[in-house]
Amino acid sequence: MIEPRHLRVLRAVAATGSFSAAARELGCTQPAVSQQMKALEASAGTPLLVRTGREMRLTQAGEALVRHAAGILAGLTAAEEEVAAIAGLRSGRVRLVSFPSGSSTLVPTALAALRAAHPGTRVSLVEAEPPRSEEMLREGDCDVALAFRYGTGGTEWSDLVVRPLLSDRLTGLVPEGHRLADADSVSIADLADEPWIAGCPRCRRRLVEVCEESGFTPRIDFATDDYPAVVGLVGAGLGVAVLPGLALESVLPKGARTVAVEPPVHREIVALTLPDLAQVPAVAATLDRLAMAAAR
Repeated sequence: MIEPRHLRVLRAVAATGSFSAAARELGCTQPAVSQQMKALEASAGTPLLVRTGREMRLTQAGEALVRHAAGILAGLTAAEEEVAAIAGLRSGRVRLVSFPSGSSTLVPTALAALRAAHPGTRVSLVEAEPPRSEEMLREGDCDVALAFRYGTGGTEWSDLVVRPLLSDRLTGLVPEGHRLADADSVSIADLADEPWIAGCPRCRRRLVEVCEESGFTPRIDFATDDYPAVVGLVGAGLGVAVLPGLALESVLPKGARTVAVEPPVHREIVALTLPDLAQVPAVAATLDRLAMAAAR
């Protein structure tokens, strides 16, 4: 295998005409230059230099190697500089995927802080609900996934690096004129006879589980992943809903009232990445900024 350091020495010998002059230029000893040229010729499998009087002359193979060495070393230098820039967060790219309520609350704060601290780092954003976002991470389509689950302690993330962000309590939503609109809190069973508006598939599944634990199956009249649409449907008097606290932060509930629901139901919000990606400086910085945004 031809090593870049040997190519640098060969170029110095070709430019100066001798081992001793090359050694002075490179800041090493003449025997070190001689040893590296022997190693390079062994790797190449053919002589690269011949002595003519007091000077070293390139063979045809040596000339070919020197001719290519310039491009190889220039490319290697550029690669080293780019890697150093990424390692030093002077550049870099992070592909982030998030569920909608995370995109409208945690992500803007986190990315603004990241850009202020590391303006050379670029972040792209697409939206996907879990488990699709988790699949995208494992398939290499993103570097960081903002995700959630109901309850804790599952094994679905055992192969991933998990950065816990916050516990997001679900909040009840009823029309302004509803009989429970002024209640401080309501039992989920108090809403057993109401029409329901449900959210994303994972949220919908959890809603059904919570209602069944309270002794009834909810009548779901509408289902939508669009939280403003959920609020609009409730505000129009078409049903009741439970929404994550993050979703309500970015939506003004026109015509609707929020009420605390008992027993409390929480979803765990996390940032996920792969173990190898967690060591990439730009990815680590993104995880840190997401955690800071959640802490606020």
